[in-house]
Parts: sequence; structure tokens; C-alpha cells
Amino acid sequence: MNSKLNWINPVLEKEFRLRMRSIRSPLSIFVYLVAIGLFALGFAYINTGNQPGGALSTTKSSELFYFLSCAQLVLIAFMTPGLTAGVVSGEREKQTLNMLLTTQQSSATIILSKLLSSLSFMLLTVVASMPLYSIVFLYGGVSPWQLLYVFIFYVFVMFLLGAVGIFFSTLLKKTVVSIIATYGFVLFIFGFTALAGIFFGKISSSTRNEEILGYFLSFNPMAVLLSIMMPDFTKQLFRGHTWLQMWHFFLGGYTILSVVLLWLSIRYLRPRMKQKKLNN
Repeated sequence: MNSKLNWINPVLEKEFRLRMRSIRSPLSIFVYLVAIGLFALGFAYINTGNQPGGALSTTKSSELFYFLSCAQLVLIAFMTPGLTAGVVSGEREKQTLNMLLTTQQSSATIILSKLLSSLSFMLLTVVASMPLYSIVFLYGGVSPWQLLYVFIFYVFVMFLLGAVGIFFSTLLKKTVVSIIATYGFVLFIFGFTALAGIFFGKISSSTRNEEILGYFLSFNPMAVLLSIMMPDFTKQLFRGHTWLQMWHFFLGGYTILSVVLLWLSIRYLRPRMKQKKLNN
């Protein structure tokens, strides 16, 4: 009798085994923790130099939390496309995709298993960084609920970038092109949304500058992260004109986009026979 859990299908099991048995996985986690740890310790060292007893004040502890969270979001945006943008195109380049498609696994199972295995590794990496936040809790200024909301936001950003990476990996035949396209999307949501908000805010009436900027920044991951950590940031932009928070727009819009991209990935994974017109 098979003792394996039903939800662990062969594709997901294969991905877990290949990813976790390689030396690259623990090495990637180690490099990630070293990078984020150096950020945290460097910030703490700079800001404790003039403090009595070498302790961080509550204000500086909150700033460390903001700095650490933003740095981690940047690392997530940098690492996630590299984990997902080649999962399907890589199979195609190794000429193993056709073999995978001949199995009994459906297209949805293959796509979702590839996505879950990639995101589970990224989630493991982020969870491994949680002890670094003990520095913040040691000096106060941040509630556990804030940390929980930030990590939930991280998971959603991983899901979004993972869906985008899977889509380009399915649609494009070359892994390099897929990775470039995924990083282009990352650059778009981090950079273009902010620049577009500033531009359209400048050409609009002066009373709506900040409100228009707020709507554009509602689709910017870094701005939404700041609004989660600092709720007054949203009130300052919208000036009480709406009861909605920035993360409401972010979750709503990008949830729809992620679901559509996953549906398209499932639809176009298998080659479709072109219907030929019959001549009477």
C-alpha cells in the first residue's frame, strides 16, 4: 500500500528531490542569509555607535525593521524570477518536456507542481531569515502582527512573480529570454509604476497630485510594503478620500493577473493541433 500523501504527485516529488538534494540549494540559502544578515548588522552597527551602552532606541529599532523588510523584498524580487522563469523552458531545452507531457499528469498538475516546488524553496529561504528579526524584537518598536502581515505580503509577491515566471517560461522557448522578460516585469512594477504616478500627478490638478500618485503606487510592491508597515502612509496619499488601503488594490489587481497567467500557462503547455480546413 502506498503510504505517500495523495497531494504529492510524481512531478512535485521529482522537483522536491532534485531541488533539495543539490548543493546549490543550501548554498543559495546560506548566501541569502549572509546578505540579509550583513544588511541588518551593518544598519545596527551604524546606528548604535553614538548610543549609550550600544543599544538601539525604539525609533531606530523600527527603522531597522523597515530597512530589513525592504531589503528582503528586493532579494525576493531578485531571486524568485531565477527560480521560476526556467522551469518549463528548461525542460524543453533538455528535451524532457515531451516525455513529461506523455505521462498521466494533467497540464494544471504540471504547472502548479512546478510553481509550488519553486515557491516552497523561496518560502524556506525567507522563513530561515526569521531569527534575524529577533534583533528588532529585542529593542521593541514593532509588533508581532506587523511581522506577520509583512511575511504574508512576501508570500503573495512570491506567488505573483512565480506566476509571471511560469507564464514566460511556458510561452517562450528559451530560458534566457524568459528570465529577461520576467525581470522586465519586475522592473516595470517596481520602477514604472512610481515614475508614472509622479508624471501623471504632475500634469494633473494640484489638489489630486498625491491621490493619483497613490493609485499608481498601489501597484508598486515596495510602496505597498511601506503602507503595511506604516498605515499613515496611505492616509497621507489619499487624504481620507477612500476607505480602501493600498494593499487592497495590490491584492485585487495582481490576484486577477496571477490567475489569468497561470490559466494561460496551463492552456499553452501542451501543443495544440491546428485545425485544417477541408476543401469540399
